[in-house]
Amino acid sequence: MSAPVGIIGGTALAELTDLEDARDLDAHTPYGPPSGPLRRGRLAGREVVFLFRHGPGHRLPPHAINYRANIRALADAGVRTVVAAAAVGGISDAAEPGRLVIPDQIIDYTWGRAHSFSADGETPLQHVDFTDPYDGPACDELRQAAAGAGLNVLGKGVHGVTQGPRLETAAEIRRMQRDGCDIVGMTGMPEAGLAREAGLAYACCAVVVNRAAGRGDSAIHAEIERYLEQGMTALGGLLTAAVPRLA
Repeated sequence: MSAPVGIIGGTALAELTDLEDARDLDAHTPYGPPSGPLRRGRLAGREVVFLFRHGPGHRLPPHAINYRANIRALADAGVRTVVAAAAVGGISDAAEPGRLVIPDQIIDYTWGRAHSFSADGETPLQHVDFTDPYDGPACDELRQAAAGAGLNVLGKGVHGVTQGPRLETAAEIRRMQRDGCDIVGMTGMPEAGLAREAGLAYACCAVVVNRAAGRGDSAIHAEIERYLEQGMTALGGLLTAAVPRLA
């Protein structure tokens, strides 16, 4: 039997409505509880384990998420490949609202987050190779699934991860643009780094729900409201197409 595919939901994917035979599983880890119960079921005929990173009621802001517990809980559930959903702002011209992005690089602007399992004093120290922060084969499967489903996807890009929960200033976005960022979100790190430490194949599918600060003419929250539901629908379609390939 193949390992279940892990799906981490974010603001752009609070639940999997197409999940069949779903059941909730409580999880406990040495790092405390994950954001919420693991929801195990079948999607497109394949076993998946879904976890909403912000927890029931969307109560956990990005900087307060227990990323270590989330990744450990998924690994303990037998997951070996993870697809992480994220709602992001678009910085580059190609990252337009409504588009899906499968990034291939990260710049981490976060601070103060528990970013390594090695920090507990018991787990052996790991200097993981993070040259390519996302798993290449998993990203390729997402890209091919998106192409087969006819989705509007940007197949690569640099994901800038900020602290949140506030949105960025226009000056911060200009700096990130100079740094080479295509999209900006708040939850991509330390999630990706911890997945690498845990030996999980990790890929991200981001939904651009607004132009980043100073990059558009519309009010940011109005854009988010306009594009979030559209993005969730597209993301759900991509996962349905991709899960059989990833499994």
